[in-house]
Amino acid sequence: MKIAAPAKINLALHVTGQRPDGYHLIESLVVFADAADQIRIEPAGTDTLTFSGRFGALLSDDPGENLVLKSRDALRTATSRPCSPVAIHLEKNLPLSSGIGGGSADAAATLKGLNKHWNLGLSLAELSTLGAKLGAD
Repeated sequence: MKIAAPAKINLALHVTGQRPDGYHLIESLVVFADAADQIRIEPAGTDTLTFSGRFGALLSDDPGENLVLKSRDALRTATSRPCSPVAIHLEKNLPLSSGIGGGSADAAATLKGLNKHWNLGLSLAELSTLGAKLGAD
């Protein structure tokens, strides 16, 4: 399964406050670009995460830092259903820390893709709530 994680462009952005964990509360108007990272999810014997793409070499596979792994692990924790091992491949085409939501888009695409792969049936609202805990915008 392959899922696009498109870049976002903020047309308007207003900071409305700050959460207790330090993240800012925002209201924004966005459009999505054609440029995107790509997430590929496949069944596997053990969990793996690999990278390719123009910016792939800059990424960490540390579960405490990588939003794809944080998303996978958060989704497993959020459900009581069995979640088989997966091989996740991230083709990183969007630049890191560029303000276009690349990491957040990767997290969202991972949540959506794994929800489908594992047939969990979580709603977009439930996935959004889970994503917000990861700091995804």
